[in-house]
Amino acid sequence: MEDLVVVLMTAPDDDVACSLGRTLVEERLAACVNILGGVRSIYRWKGSMCDDSEVSLWVKTRRELLPRLQERVRSLHPYDVPEIIALPIIQGFPPYLAWVWEETGSP
Repeated sequence: MEDLVVVLMTAPDDDVACSLGRTLVEERLAACVNILGGVRSIYRWKGSMCDDSEVSLWVKTRRELLPRLQERVRSLHPYDVPEIIALPIIQGFPPYLAWVWEETGSP
């Protein structure tokens, strides 16, 4: 199932994460979005050190949907440069992978 990916994202809080997740699933850009709280991100932004609480999202989708997913996230996300990182799914439980494939197909 090299055509499936997990997309990692962060959001500033649960409300934004839930809104993003719900939109991606409703629009069939994702089969499932897991929202994990309690993420602490340390990074440099515009020359300053930042230490922020965030929420992590794990999005399961088809690789071919990445351009549309990225465009949709950018239109909804409050960050200037949202994290959108896709990792290939190289193996998994076949019925689950089939479900991801089915749920991200045309309605």
